Order: sequence, then structure tokens, then C-alpha cells
Amino acid sequence: MRGPIRALLPKICAVLNPYITVLRLLPMQKTKYVMNCRIMTSLNKKIIVIPARMAASRLPGKPLADIAGKPMIQHVWERAIAADIGPVHVATDDTAIVDVINAAGGSAIMTRHDHPSGSDRVYEAVQAIDPDGAFDQILNLQGDLPEMPTGIPTALAAAMDYANCELATLVTLASPEERALPQVVKAVVSWDQAHGQNEFGRAHYFSRAAIPTGTDQLWHHIGVYGWRRDALARFITLPQSPLEISEKLEQLRAIEAGMTISVARVDDTAGGVDTPDDLDAVRRRLS
Repeated sequence: MRGPIRALLPKICAVLNPYITVLRLLPMQKTKYVMNCRIMTSLNKKIIVIPARMAASRLPGKPLADIAGKPMIQHVWERAIAADIGPVHVATDDTAIVDVINAAGGSAIMTRHDHPSGSDRVYEAVQAIDPDGAFDQILNLQGDLPEMPTGIPTALAAAMDYANCELATLVTLASPEERALPQVVKAVVSWDQAHGQNEFGRAHYFSRAAIPTGTDQLWHHIGVYGWRRDALARFITLPQSPLEISEKLEQLRAIEAGMTISVARVDDTAGGVDTPDDLDAVRRRLS
């Protein structure tokens, strides 16, 4: 019997080898994903979602504000598409925004009108777009960045892949004029010098005050976020935290909940459109 069994072994191994290989690779891939987010696996596929609502308090209807012949939200969508990172969707509570994006050849999805934040809107949209969970990383861009360089989503994606983090965001060097402005949020960051001079790091705090003290370098926070999907699912269930309420900064809720925020530095940025003056200025630049 030993002879026939020995003769069958190569055939049995040939049949089982693909399954053995899969079993060997899956734990290895998962381990690499946990220890080093830069290893690409099926678990870190990226999707971009741009939340947009019409009821902005300082500039109502701004997603549809005309800039050089196009609505503002279309400018943002086009720049996100140009980054070529993953599928791009607009999440909104207004059918007029859906119509604009659809007419441009894009994808927009209706969400509830009563979301307390853009993060909640983004999560609802992702759950509807991708109910099977194929996308594990969500890039939440802002709908009021019509001059957004494609480097913004690219850097945000890199920050997600840089280290083991729940979410990621971006900063740029604050100008002397910005340091004292409360509307310019400052980030306290410890930088990983192994990856270049102030290229990637970890955020410890965000404030409207000029912090940290004792340094000439203050970091202006750019309000775009990359999320691990499970982290975003957890975040939107958390109540507002004391520091979040004090500073009026949503990202402090994540820090108080013990989430790790990865940071990447960018030099090429674009300001958001929050006021009629901002809108007039961007119209002049893009005309």
C-alpha cells in the first residue's frame, strides 16, 4: 500500500497547494497590515467621499455657487478624480447637487438631512455604496475646496499607509499671520524623523490657540481626513467629548477616545470657501 500512496502524494499536493498558499499568505498579509500600513492588501482599498450640504451657516448654497462656469462641488469632484486614488462619490442631502454631479458623469448619493457632521454623512454614504465592505479606507475631502491640489488626496492616502493609525489628516506650516487667528486650527505633531524632515508624524492635540509654545514652527491643520472604516463606525457612535466641546473641534473626540491620528505635511494647499469674500477671491483666481 505504501507504494501506491506515495505515488498519489504529488497529485494530492498539486491539488492542495493553491489552498495551502492562500492559508499561508492571509495571516502574513494581515500581520503586515497591522504592523505596517504601507503593505497594500485588499483590506486597505481606498474610496473618496465628499460631503456637501446646502445649509452652510455662513454661505448658504455654496456647493452650487458658480465658479468659472461650474458649480463649486463639481470643481472639487474633478480634482478628486484627477488624483486617481480610487472611486469618488459625493454625499449630499440635496437633489440639485446630485443632478450636478450626475450631469458631469460622476456619482452622488442622497443622505439624511439631519446628520450632525460630515463624518456621519460620509459613513452613511459608504455603507450604501459599499455594503459588503470592500473598501477599508475612506478619504473624507471637503466640498468647499475648489482649488484643491491633487496632492491633497495623494498625501492623505500616504498618511493612511504610513503607520498603524485609525485616521489621518494633513498639516502645513502656519504663516506668522495665521498663528494668532482662532479660525486657523493648529496641530501639535510629533514628527517621525526616520521618514524625512517633518514628512509624517502623529497628532497629539488640536487647538485654536497658538500652540505649541517655544517654537517658531506652528502647524496649520487642513480639515480633510482619512479613516479606517471600523474607526469611523466607532467614532460616529461616540458622544461629544469635553475637549471637543471646549475647542469646537470634532477631531478631539477621536483623540480623547484613544484613536491614533497619523499626519502628513503638505506645502501646496488651497483655502476653503467659507464667506462671500472667499468666494469672490476664488472666482477671480479661477476666471
